Amino acid sequence: MKRVIWTDMDEGTRTALFSVSPESDTARAAAIEIVEAIRREGDRAVFEYARRLDGYTGKSFRVPAADIDAARAAADPEDIAAMDAAIAAVRAFHAEQGLGGYEIETWPGVTCRRRVDPIRSVGLYVPAGSAPLVSTLIMLAVPAQIAGVPEIAVTVPPGPDGQVNASVLTAASLLDLTNVFAIGGVQAIAALAFGAAGLPRVAKIFGPGNAWVAAAKSHVSTLPGGPAIDLPAGPSEVMIIADAGARPDFVAADLLAQAEHDPMAQVCLVSMGADIAAIEAELLRQLSVLPRRAIAEQALSHGVIVEAGNGDEVIAIAERACPEHLIIQTASPEDIAREVTTAGAIFLGAWTPESMGDYAAGPNHTLPTGGAGRAWSGVTVEAFQRTTTLIEATRAGAAAIAPVVERLAALEGLDAHATAMRLRRTGGGDE
Repeated sequence: MKRVIWTDMDEGTRTALFSVSPESDTARAAAIEIVEAIRREGDRAVFEYARRLDGYTGKSFRVPAADIDAARAAADPEDIAAMDAAIAAVRAFHAEQGLGGYEIETWPGVTCRRRVDPIRSVGLYVPAGSAPLVSTLIMLAVPAQIAGVPEIAVTVPPGPDGQVNASVLTAASLLDLTNVFAIGGVQAIAALAFGAAGLPRVAKIFGPGNAWVAAAKSHVSTLPGGPAIDLPAGPSEVMIIADAGARPDFVAADLLAQAEHDPMAQVCLVSMGADIAAIEAELLRQLSVLPRRAIAEQALSHGVIVEAGNGDEVIAIAERACPEHLIIQTASPEDIAREVTTAGAIFLGAWTPESMGDYAAGPNHTLPTGGAGRAWSGVTVEAFQRTTTLIEATRAGAAAIAPVVERLAALEGLDAHATAMRLRRTGGGDE
């Protein structure tokens, strides 16, 4: 990890420090090429890319119900208990969410209502290329079910044997999900967007992924009639703010927990007097026994350690970066957290590792990355809902509101608007 001093950097260098990596541009171009090929050629292209990129040779992507049942039957009871506990915690946290409908009389005789409905169909993308993210399936499915989404399709990249990871299938069974498809990558996003190769065409696609998946989601959402997406969620990010009292082993472990996700994962340590030498030594020690060492080393190679002078600088750095995950290991973490408004999720204090949030704390771990935290929030129940407004006026209500509507329509030069209102006011005759 390279080391920089915040006060020594100009604005351009500071901006570049947290910019999207050049690999993302390459991924975007490749993703668009695949999406457009599937858009033109449909099923044939989906199967061709699945064969070429995943080695998948099956004739259908749908995972048979018998395979889902078999995975659950063969699962270790302790694994099932852990999944059940995580599902319960996620459900408990998300149960408090959700949009509410209401009704109000804005004018005498004019009633306005907001109705809340679930999105009719959603696709849940569960990464499993190098690690089967059982937790992501839980994080996406639970709020979708609380919202009442009637059609949920799950896509999971198959393994080299063409099969979906058994643990993911077990979680699907525990969540009563039956529409599971053995397909991943850009081709999964395109198939969900266009309703190709036996996958349903969905209204909205959820789920994190690598740079290629993130680019594909972004692209399909811009196409005419294309699906909406949950948020910009690419390679994982973590920023750790540590002071002199931070434990080096804790800090190193939290950096590695993100670095092992993806070679393109973004890891950043912001030091406010932390023992950087001790942290670097811990990184080497823990890295030496890490099974995913090669992945973590690649992520760490473009990671950064930023030396900050005081709390104001730390807050400025965090606000500039908009980190997906912000871990604050300082004497007074709440003081910093109070001022940071762009992080996806904040973990307060030494005893709150980001791993806790990834699996079982309860809040959703599907969070914005790449600076999107300036305007985007993580996945919630509300993300699976939409609202419709209903307006109803009595004849007296129309007469009450008419003078204002007619006046404003005249200001805008929209005569037909004024006429449509005036006819209600006058009962259809001329004044």
